[in-house]
Amino acid sequence: MENLDLPTLTITPLNIPKHCAMSYLFAHFAQQNWAILLDSANSSHVDGRFDIMVADPIATLVTVGKQTQISFLNAPTNDYLSEANPMELIQSVLDLSLGKQKSIIETQSLPFKAGAMGYFGYDLGRRFESFPTIANNPYSAPDMAVGIYNWAVIKDNEVDQFYLCHLPIEQGDTVPSISALQNMLNSSANPLNNQSEPFTLSSQWQSNMDKSAYVDKIGKIHNYLHAGDCYQVNLAQRFSASYKGDEYQAYLRLRNANKAPFSAFIRIPDSVIISISPERFLSVDRNGKVQSKPIKGTRPRSTNNEIDLKNIQVLKKSTKDQAENLMIVDLLRNDLSKTCEPNSVTVPALFEIESFAAVHHLVSTVTGQLAANISALSLLQGAFPGGSITGAPKIRAMQIIEELEPDRRNIYCGSIGYIGVEGDMDSNICIRTLLLENCHLYCWAGGGIVLDSTALEEYQESLDKVCKILPVLLKENM
Repeated sequence: MENLDLPTLTITPLNIPKHCAMSYLFAHFAQQNWAILLDSANSSHVDGRFDIMVADPIATLVTVGKQTQISFLNAPTNDYLSEANPMELIQSVLDLSLGKQKSIIETQSLPFKAGAMGYFGYDLGRRFESFPTIANNPYSAPDMAVGIYNWAVIKDNEVDQFYLCHLPIEQGDTVPSISALQNMLNSSANPLNNQSEPFTLSSQWQSNMDKSAYVDKIGKIHNYLHAGDCYQVNLAQRFSASYKGDEYQAYLRLRNANKAPFSAFIRIPDSVIISISPERFLSVDRNGKVQSKPIKGTRPRSTNNEIDLKNIQVLKKSTKDQAENLMIVDLLRNDLSKTCEPNSVTVPALFEIESFAAVHHLVSTVTGQLAANISALSLLQGAFPGGSITGAPKIRAMQIIEELEPDRRNIYCGSIGYIGVEGDMDSNICIRTLLLENCHLYCWAGGGIVLDSTALEEYQESLDKVCKILPVLLKENM
């Protein structure tokens, strides 16, 4: 039942020194389960305006296979287990906990403010589509982990201003005080100095397939392409290593090296997620405007300006990369059309070059208008997992991925994001994303395979994508 007597959401500017990073404030919370940072990582990218951090959820939803555990942290007697649609469960718990906020009046156009935040693993797609179970599943991390939060700290990087957003609840309100937050950010003491052990790798990186196996699998994909099974298949290899120490220190190294606008840090019981993703999956504003920005096409960065510019030009003129990108644009147009107003889905930008710390990417933009009475979570379900990391047609491509990749993807190629109380949403594609659990670290890299793909070039591209991940974490051990 909808709560008609809604509390008032407050937005309070914080007196914080300009240029102070959200990552510094979050360091005070990074050891807490269910603390989440959505971080633009000091990126100058157009999509890097806001940073958001949350902690102390009032409820959590954890999905493993067909079951979702719903826990109310301040009323554990209300906990229950459900086999209902996970997206519908999120909406139900969100509405029950915080009510529906559709007309918040504010002078600052801030995202989120309060609502649901967490991750949706790639394998959550098994709840919405049918494909076989072949690959190994060695992970502890659940398929979905989402918290319901009644407060958030948001930084608007455009004006260097922090805000505390708070939606009061009747019982167990754990929002930190304004003075406490300001003291944390004004303190000269580094919160990382209190960590017992620095982050280090305790083994070398190992892939779950060597070069010859990767090349062989691309040959199998080419056979499927020639047979007309599909037009494109994303193939990834997984790297792993043992580690010890503080995972947040690893995140800080990676954020500083990559400056990716859709970075994130999530700690849940038994697992940590680190994402330094450059790619937006789906966003929805308060007026229902939908945007997706698929990436297909990659070239490495170079410290030599002449070589760097040449790599841009080669990518810009690549008919193979354009064709690969266009396939995913068409797939996304179809996915968005499931939940958007008829004839509202358009492509305002096609084959644009976006440059990041490690690579140049070919990026397109697909937009639409969410249909009346359709939620952002319905949009997310209809397009999940993202077409840019599966292939086309999506279901057949996912079946081939399950056959060829020896281990499940878990968080890789899933999505991290939020669904705000006003119906707004933003989410990334979990590329350049790591899972850390049980003293093991996992990191994936891959690319879309089409008929024009050359096996050795595709193998090298997968290495290019982690050139500012694996060495960054390894070099501190030397």
